[in-house]
Formats: sequence, structure tokens, C-alpha cells
Amino acid sequence: MSRRNGSGKAGIGGPAGYLAGLSPLGPSQRQLRVGEEVRRVLAELFARTTFRDPDLADATVTVTEVRLSPDFKHATVFVARLGRSDIDALLPALKRVAPWLRTQMSHKLRLRAAPELHFQPDTTLDVAMHMDSLLKSPDVQRDLTAKDRADEEPED
Repeated sequence: MSRRNGSGKAGIGGPAGYLAGLSPLGPSQRQLRVGEEVRRVLAELFARTTFRDPDLADATVTVTEVRLSPDFKHATVFVARLGRSDIDALLPALKRVAPWLRTQMSHKLRLRAAPELHFQPDTTLDVAMHMDSLLKSPDVQRDLTAKDRADEEPED
């Protein structure tokens, strides 16, 4: 009998949601803990390793988050380059070195099996900067100051 109570993959946003570790209940504590360990090990590998791949030879990659699938067989690794927005150009190179990274990760982690790595660009910083620019726009500032004035006026 399945522990998922027959819910299948359909209720969690398809295969992409499944690989990203999304479920209706959210990630388990173990998923979060192991994901953080995988993130730490990958960040250490990226910091201390010089890659033979010419695309990754001089690139500094930051691992921002790792989401594990509920069965711990797949890990979606969110990566970014601080101060630069050209991480999409590095994704094919990261896919090429993923088997080697998985092997190195398996030596450092105490897991039954090392998860398969899937790399995705982390766009949260870009979204945050866009939201900040929207909040600082003159139209929004005008609406905010008008609301503040309306709140300060005493009602009769």
C-alpha cells in the first residue's frame, strides 16, 4: 500500500511540481533537512572545485535552495550568479557535470542513494528587485501618500 494514499502525481502540479518537491502538504521535515545538507555540500563543491568544463572554469555559482522530491530520488537545485543574470548560459554545463557532482555528493552524505540533480535558475532576487522598483515608482508612491493622508484626517 502506498503511503501517499493513492493521490498520485496529478494533485501536486504534474511532474515538474513532483521534481521540485511540491506536495499538497508541503515538504516534510526530513525533506527540508536533507535538502539543506545537499545544498551545503553542493555549495562546498562549487567553492572548492575547479571544473574541467570550460564554461564552468571561471564561473562562480551560488546554490540558493535545494528541493527534494518526496522519494528523495530527485533534487531540484536552484542556482544563481551573484551580481549577474546570465545563469541560463551555465545550465547546459551544469547538466553535463551533474553526474560527477552526484558522485562527489554521495561520498559526503549519508544517504541510501544520492538524488539525481536537476538545475534551475533562481529568479527570486530578480523578482524582489522588480517588486522594489514597482514600490518606488511615482504612481505607487502617490497612492501610498494619498492613503496616509486619508488615514490621518479625522472623521466627523
